[in-house]
Amino acid sequence: MRATMSTIAVLGTLDTKGHEHAYVADIIRARGHRVLLIDAGSGDTPQVTPDVTREQVAAAGGVDLAGIMARQDRGEAVAAMAKAAGAYLSSLVESGAVQGVISLGGGGGTAIGTAAMRALPVGFPKLMVSTLAAGNVAPYVGTKDIVMFPSIVDVSGINRISRVLLARAAGAICGMVETEVPAGADKPLIAASMFGNTTECVNAAKKILEDAGYEVLVFHATGTGGRIMESLIESGMFAGVLDVTTTEWADELVGGILGAGPARLDAAGKTATPAIVTPGCLDMVNFGERATVPAKFEGRTFYIHNPQVTLMRTNAVECAELGRILAEKVNAYRGPVTVLLPAKAISIISADGKPFHDAEADAALFTAIKTHLKPGIPLIEMDCAINATEFAAACAKALLGHLEQAPFQPEHQG
Repeated sequence: MRATMSTIAVLGTLDTKGHEHAYVADIIRARGHRVLLIDAGSGDTPQVTPDVTREQVAAAGGVDLAGIMARQDRGEAVAAMAKAAGAYLSSLVESGAVQGVISLGGGGGTAIGTAAMRALPVGFPKLMVSTLAAGNVAPYVGTKDIVMFPSIVDVSGINRISRVLLARAAGAICGMVETEVPAGADKPLIAASMFGNTTECVNAAKKILEDAGYEVLVFHATGTGGRIMESLIESGMFAGVLDVTTTEWADELVGGILGAGPARLDAAGKTATPAIVTPGCLDMVNFGERATVPAKFEGRTFYIHNPQVTLMRTNAVECAELGRILAEKVNAYRGPVTVLLPAKAISIISADGKPFHDAEADAALFTAIKTHLKPGIPLIEMDCAINATEFAAACAKALLGHLEQAPFQPEHQG
């Protein structure tokens, strides 16, 4: 527990949800913490008196609040205040003025609150009580650790349900700021991408890298995981990248549900971070339940991973394009990089005799990578499967070689 009281930012649209934010603020104060009540509204007069006015927030983001209010365009107002709230809250966090943030809202309030929270560093306590928390929260959370707390009922008054849930939310943010994070070993970090189908490879390589004095953070290649990994690599916090599982590009290209966006594989190149890249799990595209697979894919090869996940085998045409994309991404890397190809299987289920074995598709993938990869970039092709011990060791050895060539200097990255 923290020995001293903290200051918690309570941020929201106080013109429509002032009383609810004030209720949360009172509970936080009762726990012994200070509150900074911040108005991010743009409509009527605030229902309660804020510590930070909407004009102060708007000024931090260079927003002409008076002009926006005169135009009475709610969409414009929400977008502008979302940007401004992020700028204002970031300045508070950077100066150490606040140690946590909580916000309450419906559609507009959630857009403003989470935009402000996305501007804050990972690990900083942030909690959003929202009417949208039970749905698809990916657009609101982005690549940050925002806790989405379902409001159950609308954030509209203090009633027998909201009274309980808002009190619990206030307690949650207090608990977050009160908890001291135990100190850990300050080792250089390596980012690794993993899927269930590449777990053995990543775990074996991870052990070698850890024995060499590194800490390995593993990201699940589910779209969100890839985006988060790219974001953190770009921040300059990693000494190296063990990108074994580039499967998200299969979803991005073919139209699966786990794409990580067109910037996947870009961050290591931009930051000149030493890396290894393999075509792990580019044999599969992810969909939901079997009934959700688009009709245009009927006749393809499928594998039911579980009742909620259906995998589709990439074909030779798609694999050729994936190989070109992977090679061209790597061609842009400014730091040391090696591409490794496991000739016998790029996932557990693509090995000979397994459901996704397709020699033609694999050949198209490997040929495209070798054809488009720039001369001079090391490429290691091994006659084994991706989860073979020797392949994992080769990945770790190649990355360690690059790390020796380009020692980590965090002050020069970011």
